Amino acid sequence: MRYNKVSIYEFTKGENGMKIVVLAGGLCPERDVSLMSGTKVCNALRQNGHQAVMIDIYMGLPDLAEGDLDHLFEMDGTLLPDPVISSTEPDLKALRDKREALIGKDDSQLGPHVLQICRLADICFLGLHGGIGENGSLQATLDVLGIPYTGANSLASALAMHKGVTKQLLDNAGVPNARGRMIHKRDIDTPLEYLGFTLPCVVKVCSGGSSIGVYIPQNETEYKEALNACFAMEGDVLLEDYIEGREFAVPVIAGKAYPVIEIIPKDGWFDYEHKYQAGCTDEVCPAQIDEETARRMQNYAEKACEALGIEVYSRPDFLMDQEGHLYCVEINTLPGLTPASLLPKSAAYTGLSYNDFCELVVRESLKKYE
Repeated sequence: MRYNKVSIYEFTKGENGMKIVVLAGGLCPERDVSLMSGTKVCNALRQNGHQAVMIDIYMGLPDLAEGDLDHLFEMDGTLLPDPVISSTEPDLKALRDKREALIGKDDSQLGPHVLQICRLADICFLGLHGGIGENGSLQATLDVLGIPYTGANSLASALAMHKGVTKQLLDNAGVPNARGRMIHKRDIDTPLEYLGFTLPCVVKVCSGGSSIGVYIPQNETEYKEALNACFAMEGDVLLEDYIEGREFAVPVIAGKAYPVIEIIPKDGWFDYEHKYQAGCTDEVCPAQIDEETARRMQNYAEKACEALGIEVYSRPDFLMDQEGHLYCVEINTLPGLTPASLLPKSAAYTGLSYNDFCELVVRESLKKYE
């Protein structure tokens, strides 16, 4: 399959570039991945000549003195070191305890001085995944305060984050997806066949990410365990038919679908460990599929983003069964943004470097505020 190579994204900037706050971390299971994305983005923006700083939105900057704000964006050319992503989810209780030891009891998900610093920026680059960073809550807060930010708006973020609502919008737009239904805690003892499903099936929380809270039970015991685990995280759970097939991702940037990527876990499925541990998954770009299938998948990806009102960039994921039927699994409004992540990897195939990709996201996001 051939793609027209795009020229390196040209941009103009002032002598010191823009003041950009990269927001990452947060109090959610995907914080470690977010910190890696945020680090890579911040370093790229610094290399592009911007005055970029990264902040963990949950921890904030508790030691920041009032006079430090004047010097916060001063550049020294230093690049941030890469954080470590564990093969297991982060210990959020330990994180809460750590912050409480620093600033005392505080139930806010935004740490000290976060919004104060965001007000000083020309734009905030959202390097967040999951939690308030992806469900529209943070976006709505920034909207109220008049602070520009990258990526989808608050409504589109909220719609895409809730997988049950997403399915309804995909159905209305004619984008195929796996048959599913929402169940509530009162349904926990309802036999699976009464709900219209058989094993194996997919059990997942409605607002999770990075395959956290997703289970594929093979028997009744595993099904009950999956329900209990999901209901411990959220009050709504989604049941879906299990689709056995190949996995794909289709980045969409500025309304245009980029080359399709095939995701091939070396064993099991594309869970948290396979997503973020080196050597666990092969990612083939462009995917080795015929052009008609690729175009069909790209068309569905663009239609899905349009249906949810997603601006700037996103990454719809798909499954293809043995008969070639396509199913949209979910739409990530803030997908991983390390250079090795799926979306930047697809952009790189068209000739867009990682640094220029980050610049493109900033420039496309600023168009929302023109």
